[in-house]
Amino acid sequence: MDSLFDAAPATPPGEAPGSGGAPTAPLAVRMRPRTLDEIIGQQHLLGNASPLRRLISGSGAASVLLYGPPGTGKTTMASLISRATGGRFEALSALSAGVKEVRAVIDVARRRLIDGHQTVLFIDEVHRFSKTQQDALLDAVENRIVLLVAATTENPSFSVVAPLLSRSLVLRLQTLSDDDIGEVIDRAVADPRGLGAAVRLTTEARAHLVAVAGGDARRALTALEASADGVVSLAEPGSLVESGDYGSAVPVIDVAEVEASIDRAAVRYDRDGDQHYDVTSAFIKSIRGSDVDAAVHYLARMISAGEDPRFIARRLMVHASEDIGMADPTALQTAVAAAQVVQLVGMPEAKLALTQATIHLATAPKSPGVVAAIGAAMADVAAGKSGPVPPHLRDGHYAGAKAMGHGKGYRYPHDNPDGVVPQQYPPDDLVGIDYYVPTAHGFEREISARLGKLRSIIRRGPRRRTPPAQP
Repeated sequence: MDSLFDAAPATPPGEAPGSGGAPTAPLAVRMRPRTLDEIIGQQHLLGNASPLRRLISGSGAASVLLYGPPGTGKTTMASLISRATGGRFEALSALSAGVKEVRAVIDVARRRLIDGHQTVLFIDEVHRFSKTQQDALLDAVENRIVLLVAATTENPSFSVVAPLLSRSLVLRLQTLSDDDIGEVIDRAVADPRGLGAAVRLTTEARAHLVAVAGGDARRALTALEASADGVVSLAEPGSLVESGDYGSAVPVIDVAEVEASIDRAAVRYDRDGDQHYDVTSAFIKSIRGSDVDAAVHYLARMISAGEDPRFIARRLMVHASEDIGMADPTALQTAVAAAQVVQLVGMPEAKLALTQATIHLATAPKSPGVVAAIGAAMADVAAGKSGPVPPHLRDGHYAGAKAMGHGKGYRYPHDNPDGVVPQQYPPDDLVGIDYYVPTAHGFEREISARLGKLRSIIRRGPRRRTPPAQP
């Protein structure tokens, strides 16, 4: 990241004029867009009158928070904004910089401003900054001492302090589509800054690269570069083919070469088609059916195909309540913890947490009690079975409430040694209705015995007929 804002060097010998970097730089760096027109995807941000286009064209000046998944162009847009301002550029790492470093940059920027020079401060993964670190930026951002360009993969509404959020323009980048990734790959193969048509991709290899990219352009280019390096280094005269597209004999990258280079097996999996839904369905149904081995297999297929790990984590969290519920209350905790690992650590390490959660959920006792309970309750609400809240349960803390009888007769459960007292809680029309029916599986065996006793005590009290509401 330190070289992101360096002045463009003179064109090295043998490098195409205007290329994105030296020939030895990673393919993803060499192919970084140099203008707005080279950006692939994010068309919702690139309209003629859009704030982003005005910023990059140099006709606007505002601090910006770029929010989106990895590999969608946040760093590229930060680079374009920085070049457009014509100021001095500073970059801080949210992993290593503290308040001291933030204040040092601001002090330098303040001195530059006296001489009429603007400072652009780029902070990647700004959500990793503590509240204190973020607060240290507020005055400098508000007074335009620095033009802040910050990037984050997390929702800034939750990860960025409100004062800084209100002082910045928030731009949300979307995951690149398969068509976008395909265009990124095609451009890298043909462009002199990239592979310069030195290799050819088979249709199947291109599709596999798109699949493993998972909407991440950087991941796609890294996989393409590794595959190209493999076929070029191993190319022999007999392995070269005459390419009508390129007019010369070039090495060919097929699916086997992609697999060998990135150590991933090709799987039949279309993230936007039937295979996506079929594999996801099989994954959930295997967990529901307690077949832990099948569940891990389908998890592996999704991970290998580049499925968004956040999608997998969301499915696990839903399943923990939908098919396990109170039979094992720790299942939801495990699923949520796995989602946090995905968010805080990321792939590939997060695959271990996803696997742990999958195994936990697949081997846990199952119960549909949570789904059945809320389903039955919502059906009654939809059917109009609501009724007024019993007067003794109503809020009695505001002026005039006691005069209307609100809270009168309420029994405080903690006054009883057992913490449970006879008392009506539901509206009159719903007294005695059981929404939650625990099974005999897992922890619900204990809940079932306890629930019977609780209901017998609670419902022992007199049933209150709710009087009509007072005008």
